[in-house]
Amino acid sequence: MRLGPVFFKTARRRALGSLRVSSMTKTFLLLQLDSEGAPYSEVAAILEDMGFRPETEGYDFVYDWGRPASVAESLTFADRIQEALHGTRVRFRVESTEE
Repeated sequence: MRLGPVFFKTARRRALGSLRVSSMTKTFLLLQLDSEGAPYSEVAAILEDMGFRPETEGYDFVYDWGRPASVAESLTFADRIQEALHGTRVRFRVESTEE
């Protein structure tokens, strides 16, 4: 299975005087399952074991880093997702954002 597209977005940071708001990274997954692949419940269990939680607004799952993450960290995490889903016949799209 090939790794789906990986997207990075940076939300605008707001400053109030000299106070700077710290951004937190979230990684979103959009899945495309194959009828010949693993059941959705199995895929969900794999992702939840990795720290993802179900998402209802445009994505299937979200991972909250709880801190800013670098592009390199996000790419390494995408590799871990691909490894964890290997053999399940699931295609996915990864998108990381700073909020």
